[in-house]
Amino acid sequence: MRLGTTEIILIVVLALVLFGGGKLAGVGKALGKSIKDFKHEVKEDDDNTSDEDEDEKPAKSTKAKK
Repeated sequence: MRLGTTEIILIVVLALVLFGGGKLAGVGKALGKSIKDFKHEVKEDDDNTSDEDEDEKPAKSTKAKK
């Protein structure tokens, strides 16, 4: 099921009528900030995971040599 142009316009108009322009702008801003923060945390977590993996590799090889 695909949404056509008419359906999208109808949804936007109904949202504007129900919530008003000010609230929708606030919701859009909050959603954008949430997505930006989520991407930042995922990237930061990936960087930390890579650092931990590199730290663990020499420790494992040292144990194997003993």
